[in-house]
Amino acid sequence: MYPAELVQPMKQDLTQVGFEQLTTSEAVDQAIQNNQGTLLVVVNSVCGCAAGNMRPGVKLALNNEKVPTELVTVFAGVDAEATNQARNYFLPYPPSSPSIALFKEGKLVHFVERHHIEGASPVMIAENLSEAFNEYC
Repeated sequence: MYPAELVQPMKQDLTQVGFEQLTTSEAVDQAIQNNQGTLLVVVNSVCGCAAGNMRPGVKLALNNEKVPTELVTVFAGVDAEATNQARNYFLPYPPSSPSIALFKEGKLVHFVERHHIEGASPVMIAENLSEAFNEYC
């Protein structure tokens, strides 16, 4: 677990642009199972090298003409219950943080693992997500 004062700015980086922070397994279940449109789930992380580019890339992707109808996030290493529950919906992909999942009507349709985020610029991450948004949103 990380200190709240360390992760708060990283959480706010996404919540200030419309992401809902999920902290319980029930909240994750409700968000994914009850979504009738498209849902973007971001597994946020302290990792500077990957998450430091992931968050700006996600925010840049939200400038796309088509975007998910709902935006939620869980924080790995902080909200363990919510993160573990979200990862159950990401199967068969292994646990990965940071990572990004796009659901359409409760079905996983696009997943970006950490190894796709590491070394990628925010623009590259945004392009990956924008392509998925154009196809599924």
